[in-house]
Amino acid sequence: MATAYENGKGSAYPLTKMNFIVTVDSISGTAAFSEVTGVEASVDVIEFRQGNSGSLAPVKLPGLVKHGNVTLKMGYILSSAFKTWVMDCVSETRGLPPRHNVIIELIDINGGAPTATVTSATGTVQWTLTNAWVTKYNAPDLDAKNSDVAIETVEIAYEELVIPN
Repeated sequence: MATAYENGKGSAYPLTKMNFIVTVDSISGTAAFSEVTGVEASVDVIEFRQGNSGSLAPVKLPGLVKHGNVTLKMGYILSSAFKTWVMDCVSETRGLPPRHNVIIELIDINGGAPTATVTSATGTVQWTLTNAWVTKYNAPDLDAKNSDVAIETVEIAYEELVIPN
C-alpha cells in the first residue's frame, strides 16, 4: 500500500514516485537520475522437520535476508564525481570496489503537512542502501536516426536496506 499524506480536506493521496533524489555519501556533486528500480529485500525460508514429529508439515524458519540489485538510469553526462565512482568500480585494474551508502529520497513537492509516520522531518521518505558498489554499467544506445536522450544504466549491489517507516 502506498504511503499517503492528508491534503487538508481529509482525503489521502499517495506520494508521487517521480520526485526523487539519489545521493551517494562521500561523493561530491550530484547526478540526476530519471529512474530507480529494484529496491527490494527478501528472506530465505528454511524448512525443518524433526524425525519424530507427529506432523508431516515442516516448520518454517527465517533464513538469510537477500537484496536485489538496484538499477539507476540517467541522461549521459561527460564528467561527474558519481561517474568517477562508477569507473572505479568497473575498472579492470582495481582492487576492492569502493563502497558507499546510497540514499534514495522520495520528496513531497506539494508541501502538504505529512504525518510523522509517513515522512521524515525534512518532508522526504528515504531508502538507504548500505555498503553499495557498482556491479554493472551500460552505455547508451547510439542511433543517429533517433533524437532521444542518451541514457546510461548503472546497476548497484548493496548489503543492507534501511526501509522508511
